[in-house]
Amino acid sequence: MDPVTDNELMFLVRDGDVGKLAILFERHHLKLFNFFVKMTGNRELSEDLVQEVFLRILKYRQTYRGDSHFALWLYRIARNAHADHFRKKHAVDFNDEQLEGQQSNDPLPIDTIEYGQQIDLLHRALAQLPHDKREVLVLSRFQELKYHEIADLLNCTVGTIKLRVHRAIKELRTAFYALTNEKLS
Repeated sequence: MDPVTDNELMFLVRDGDVGKLAILFERHHLKLFNFFVKMTGNRELSEDLVQEVFLRILKYRQTYRGDSHFALWLYRIARNAHADHFRKKHAVDFNDEQLEGQQSNDPLPIDTIEYGQQIDLLHRALAQLPHDKREVLVLSRFQELKYHEIADLLNCTVGTIKLRVHRAIKELRTAFYALTNEKLS
């Protein structure tokens, strides 16, 4: 028996079977949460934004056309929810102090302290990137969207996305090594 696709589930939700939204939530809430954590640096806010996205899906379900993969529609809503939140709160992007306060107390998946320190430095370096550069890296590297999907989401060409990702990686590398040298000093 073939599993029901996300698009098929969303069509059912759109047509009134709102209980199917629970399946979409189970499939996507963790990736969406991780997206928001990497964009905001705030776990509590990220949980709120995930809830906001699924409330918006429910509210605007009649607008779903299924022209592309459900995940692209989901990330459009997520980007709008993120932007709306910061517009309402007149907030700015997070800084290192906020990130340090949001570190998880969960045990590390790998038992080496050095690995954990490297990950911490990477997250701090990511936090230093401008919003647009951080967003393309999170979408391409952490959310594993393909360049053509990101281009569709951001309404630009694949070439533009490749260039943005390349530049963002260079800037991330610079920020990471600056933090590494700072830590070694």
